[in-house]
Amino acid sequence: MSEATADPFPSRGQAGADPYSIPLNRIDVADAELFETDTLWGYFERLRNEDPVHFCAESEFGPYWSVTKFEDIVTVEKQPEIFSSEPTIVIADPDPEFPLTAGFITMDGPRHQAHRKTTQPVASPRNLTRLEPLIRERVIEILEGLPVGETFDWVDKVSIELTTGMLATMFDFPWDERRKLTYWSDMATSSDEQLAEMGMTADDRQAILLECLDYFTKLWKQRENKPQDGELDFISAMANSDATKDIAPDVSPLEYLGTLILLIVGGNDTTRNSISGGVLALNENPAEYEKLRTDPSLIPNMVNEIIRWQTPLAHMRRTATQDTELGGKKIKKGDKIVLWYVSANRDETAIPRANEFLIDRANSKQHLSFGWGVHFCMGSRLAEMQLRVLWEEIGKRFRFVEVVGKPVRVKSPFVKGFVELPVRVHPR
Repeated sequence: MSEATADPFPSRGQAGADPYSIPLNRIDVADAELFETDTLWGYFERLRNEDPVHFCAESEFGPYWSVTKFEDIVTVEKQPEIFSSEPTIVIADPDPEFPLTAGFITMDGPRHQAHRKTTQPVASPRNLTRLEPLIRERVIEILEGLPVGETFDWVDKVSIELTTGMLATMFDFPWDERRKLTYWSDMATSSDEQLAEMGMTADDRQAILLECLDYFTKLWKQRENKPQDGELDFISAMANSDATKDIAPDVSPLEYLGTLILLIVGGNDTTRNSISGGVLALNENPAEYEKLRTDPSLIPNMVNEIIRWQTPLAHMRRTATQDTELGGKKIKKGDKIVLWYVSANRDETAIPRANEFLIDRANSKQHLSFGWGVHFCMGSRLAEMQLRVLWEEIGKRFRFVEVVGKPVRVKSPFVKGFVELPVRVHPR
């Protein structure tokens, strides 16, 4: 296992530069600094306009194709037999010494469908209807405990607390240890550079994720061969289904861990960063915040707009299974294709006024934050429900959630989110 290393392309200098000053063939939109500094937008706009299927020959992650327009991404998503999710759905290649997949999202065909079908009932509309009163109760408890009149970190006090509590419920995970889920999620999605900034190495991350595996192995064994009493949870569902016996921890431990990471990250990052991103978007667009105060019935529509606007997972990767063509470009078998949802969600050829945040937007569900096709996000309705309930309860208590300092963003081209967001709440 190699030690974490510094960025091998430190002189690229894209962040803060004029996107049109850099030769087109030198643009690398997977540069994490663009996301940390929120300076990615001009680069993606240029690629959409000038080279929507763009080849980057040199990057931290090796050569890759960027697909930046909405319809091109949909074209790829419709052809999983040509553009495969195997071996991974992130731009970084798997570590050959620790080949951790991301569970069934990195599978294609019947096996993917069987694994997805096993866990899907936990996030089904029927189960979510059962869970909504519990979610509302927890939201109220979180909001009632906020320090009115004081500056605090919205990410920690609200975004993480709500989503981690929900994850603990979906896994039937010990409540007093629920923050372990957040920690494991952050470890799974951190780059080597992020680990180095925390004084950690890839070996340290591997050890932490193996602790996660050990913990969940014990939960699997506790719940295996036990009848389910209507209280659905992910571990019981997998441990008692023939379809997922092939990832049992004593059969394929790394596949089991990969599935856990998929469910943890999927349940954590999408909602957590949309909760924070929504507060920031409303502060940056005060006219939209006033619309919300005037008409709370806009909340369900606003939730869709927040998820589009934030795009909490910036990309998904596919790998070409054969020579093919996309957007007039010749793709070779084995090439890495990166679907930039964050760009497609600002594509004005597909979404009118895409670069505006509009909480009353028509067709607000027309976005790619949840993907498309067979890999469409299984937890989309859970994310929407958490956001809806949160904003309903915020509106009952606070006239204004005010951002009072600069947000600290995640340094990652995959998780598009926030480390800190200082706010102050103003009661009604």
